Amino acid sequence: MTIQESRELKHESLELLQQFQKTPSTELRNQLVQLNIGLVRKEVHHWLKQCNETYDDLLQVGCLGLIRAIERFEMSKGHAFSSFAIPYIRGEIQHYLRDRSPSMRVPRQWLTLHRQAKKVIRQLNSELKRTPTDEEIAEALDIPVGEWLDIQLALQNRSPLSLDAPVAEAEDQGTSLGSTVTDRQYRSFQLAEEDRILLQQGLAKLESGTCKVLEFVFLQDLTQKETADRLGISAVTVSRRVKKGLSTLQRLMQENDR
Repeated sequence: MTIQESRELKHESLELLQQFQKTPSTELRNQLVQLNIGLVRKEVHHWLKQCNETYDDLLQVGCLGLIRAIERFEMSKGHAFSSFAIPYIRGEIQHYLRDRSPSMRVPRQWLTLHRQAKKVIRQLNSELKRTPTDEEIAEALDIPVGEWLDIQLALQNRSPLSLDAPVAEAEDQGTSLGSTVTDRQYRSFQLAEEDRILLQQGLAKLESGTCKVLEFVFLQDLTQKETADRLGISAVTVSRRVKKGLSTLQRLMQENDR
């Protein structure tokens, strides 16, 4: 893309953002997503090298962050849209990866070998006209067969087992894994869900500026300085609003417990 094309794209994007702020619509929002999809692609390529997720999945998640940025961008603040949008895109991808992060860590080298193995297996299938053996796959990857078996086992164990998975078959009905597990933490989960609802109710009662600061700091994982830059205020103001917001939330949640 030439400098002139980049300028024209930026100008068109700003015009659409002005229109969207005056009269929000799905059509305008989608146009803005298409114009700024490059921001998402750049961020996706960065994270793609650090995880085992697919490009398309990360792209969809990043686009959700872009949409949030479009809906919350305020031109009156004087910030460039790209600088404003990237933390939203990055934050959405980071939260997605945290939620998807397995409890069992697989060495990066094994993940790379596993991806290579998929191509190798397809090639051997075509050449041999049958499913290749573990020994043939290991030889093609130039690793010991024992290591290849360990890789398969690690990737298999990394995947979570569904609680709906059958563990026994009776004459009339199957027994699922979930039905055999005693849920001692149900009450804890219930309390956590109640706290989440109370927190959302509390945030809704905060003034707009304080609510935005708490969202940037605790939901988007921005530093107080980054939050100050995004909102066009001082870091001291951010610190004060964080303290005030947390104090107000604590008081509101205590009042609901009475």
